[in-house]
Amino acid sequence: MKLIDITGLAAAAAQFADERAWHKYHSPKNLAMALSVEAAELVEIFQWSTEDESRAVMQSDEADHVRQELADIAIYLAQLCNVMKVDLNAAVEAKIVMNARKYPRPDA
Repeated sequence: MKLIDITGLAAAAAQFADERAWHKYHSPKNLAMALSVEAAELVEIFQWSTEDESRAVMQSDEADHVRQELADIAIYLAQLCNVMKVDLNAAVEAKIVMNARKYPRPDA
């Protein structure tokens, strides 16, 4: 089952980096740190928000900002998977199976 396919995104991000000679900066450490920073920028949007405000963020002035931060996260994740030769789809599938075993359905 194909749950997630970042092939096109990974290729586009690699081309973008190639065109700027940025690959020398794209070590696993640097990409993981950049991914963490972008995730923190997403969290910052919700800082001090109520639960209701957080649920309504896409109807607020912050909607575009949320989309931009999610895009940054996706781009860095794709680059990190590419550099580390991780098949994200396989990793996600395995994690879902692991989670289902760890947290079985209440009615099972």
